[in-house]
Amino acid sequence: MTTTLRPTGPLQQSADGAKARTYDVCVNSRPVGSVDLATHEVFGPEVCQVRALRIAEPDRRRGRGTVAALAAEEVARGWGCKRIEVTVPAEAPGALPLATALGYVERNRRMAKPVPAEPAALPPGVEGRPMTEGEYEPWLARAKRSYARNWIDRGVPEAQAHAKSEADYAELLPRGPATPGTVLSVLTQGGAGVGTLWLKLRDDDGFVYGVVVHEDRRGRGHGRSLMLLAEAQTRAAGRDRIGLNVFAGNAPALCLYDSLGYEPVSYFLYKPLF
Repeated sequence: MTTTLRPTGPLQQSADGAKARTYDVCVNSRPVGSVDLATHEVFGPEVCQVRALRIAEPDRRRGRGTVAALAAEEVARGWGCKRIEVTVPAEAPGALPLATALGYVERNRRMAKPVPAEPAALPPGVEGRPMTEGEYEPWLARAKRSYARNWIDRGVPEAQAHAKSEADYAELLPRGPATPGTVLSVLTQGGAGVGTLWLKLRDDDGFVYGVVVHEDRRGRGHGRSLMLLAEAQTRAAGRDRIGLNVFAGNAPALCLYDSLGYEPVSYFLYKPLF
């Protein structure tokens, strides 16, 4: 049997080079699934996203997904893409091993947990306070640089990484500290700052966008205290769930989040196209 991709409609193109198209996955011309491809809205036409890949239940575990994924890569190469990316939901257990076997590398993952009704207290002498206006601009500059560096270290060209950093911060903090739902905090021990926390209160949950322990204060449990502060702030705002993003390779952070009960929600993977 032959597995192929068959376009379901014309190629969608825009003046800036963006492309998108949906395909049926066919076995001997019989549709058994679908693939939705598009170039990246931030990284541009050199990066292809697999927005969805679905194989119908009766045809799973027969290699259809593997062939469809490889065919999608050929489409991306034909579009002139140099990288392909995919998001794998944690509830699709077979998808992550498939992507890994095909050479995709995890860049980051989303994690989440229910917030305890009574979040754990901070250690004695450790407190959280609002970030001041004078602290905000230096914090923002460091945060943008660090965020861009995380993308550069994981395969994104430097110019694209800095452009993404600028775009993401402009979208998430359009009014700086006054952006609705934004909670910027400084963790202190004995009155001295030891770390910072950026929490976003969304409609249904809290989301940790940034947690940083000052370099000379690391290894003393302050990362855990920052996360406990985030959980307390989330619960105080009436949300009962909290999420975060963590970049692959950040072993201390992954261990911390695992120990606090966070579980994966989705994985973000990429693969260079040679």
